[in-house]
Amino acid sequence: MVTNIQELDEKIIITLNGELDTAAAMELDQSMQPLYSSSGHDFLIDCSGLEYIASSGLRIFLSILKKTKAEGKTLKLKNVNDEIKNIFQVTGFLSIFTFED
Repeated sequence: MVTNIQELDEKIIITLNGELDTAAAMELDQSMQPLYSSSGHDFLIDCSGLEYIASSGLRIFLSILKKTKAEGKTLKLKNVNDEIKNIFQVTGFLSIFTFED
């Protein structure tokens, strides 16, 4: 999986391309650690290139959500395809996350 992290318009935008399996989830978690302490930045995860998400990927998304909320920041998911959105629905995560079109 290829992850691109950039700051734009006072947001941290994480663009995911490929499969978010166990190994990729661990890499994403490590690359996100220094971002949680950045002041005043909300998070947007662009899932337009995300082809697959494993349960470990779902756990990382949940962990990111918890950490951003603890810092008083927001997290939105954008461009989530129907297949992955269905996984969020089946797992009950659909109601936990905020989706942006």
